[in-house]
Amino acid sequence: MPQNDPDWPTSPRPSDGALPRWDNEGGAGFSDPLMGTPPDDREAAMPAMGDAEMGALHIRVIALENLVIALLADASDRQHDLARAMARYIAPREGSARHPLTIHAAAHMIDLVERSMRFRSGELPQADDIA
Repeated sequence: MPQNDPDWPTSPRPSDGALPRWDNEGGAGFSDPLMGTPPDDREAAMPAMGDAEMGALHIRVIALENLVIALLADASDRQHDLARAMARYIAPREGSARHPLTIHAAAHMIDLVERSMRFRSGELPQADDIA
């Protein structure tokens, strides 16, 4: 049993406190006690990203999307329904402003679930299909 192992950590893991903050898009933000409170209602200024940083970010997003598709391919129908429900959850509510990025994100989430269905048969793409 891991708890009886002398090498098993007894203090909470750093991730234990971070996971509940993920509703705030990664936990970084002004609701974090380490960040303090915002000076006013303005958003914090973000530094401009260069082409190399944008390229690296694009590559990471592609990799993460494909990992999500691979994980969803082996997921249960209930998990697919949950992913679709989350897409509906982030979509604008009736009477709310329709922000194009939110609408696009919700549609993209549904697309990831649908794309994962192609791999449910157990057929894996061939190396020639990847190039």
